[in-house]
Amino acid sequence: MVIRHKIPEFSFTTYHLICHMDGSRGEIIVNIGFYLYLKHNMKNSLTVILLIFCAMATAKAQTGNGTLLKVGDKAPLFTATTIDGRVVDLTAMKDKVIMLTFFATWCGPCNLELPVLEKNIWNKYRNNDDFVLLVLGREHDEKVLKDFAAAKGFNLPFAPDPKREVFSKYAEISIPRNVIIGKDGRIACQGIGYSEEEFKEMEEFLAGLLK
Repeated sequence: MVIRHKIPEFSFTTYHLICHMDGSRGEIIVNIGFYLYLKHNMKNSLTVILLIFCAMATAKAQTGNGTLLKVGDKAPLFTATTIDGRVVDLTAMKDKVIMLTFFATWCGPCNLELPVLEKNIWNKYRNNDDFVLLVLGREHDEKVLKDFAAAKGFNLPFAPDPKREVFSKYAEISIPRNVIIGKDGRIACQGIGYSEEEFKEMEEFLAGLLK
């Protein structure tokens, strides 16, 4: 699911994706709502509509794919060191477009996404002075990431996040996860999960920012 500028804060489609991507808590809340409706035999249609809407809004707040920030929020600052020793300090990255990719070596969708990330984004923009990419290994140390990169033949800018210190600033759960930060230091786009179609949308969005 890709979340970009100017999309509605809430929609039934978004809720559907949230429920199916992050477990059943949202669906349980809605089911509880219907149970209360049946139990108390409410006949007022407006009350029923409000009940359903509130239940769904609550579900979004409680699940939300584990995302802690929304598009337009100021991106949390941090410092990370890549496996080749380069220090990435977001406080010093003014006027740059920054893409953060959170992954784990054991994550199937992550392993589908990384080759596409390298081919379509990293290889294209790595020499662009306005662009920074950081691929953060959630709960992985430097050695694990070096071994993984060597085994897979990746040339991506991996950085360890062994204690989730960076990840926890942006989310609670769900990988792969991409965050694009605009030159204004605010979150411009977020993507959770991987599909070819949605990743293509993110590529196009990134290209627009780097024009």
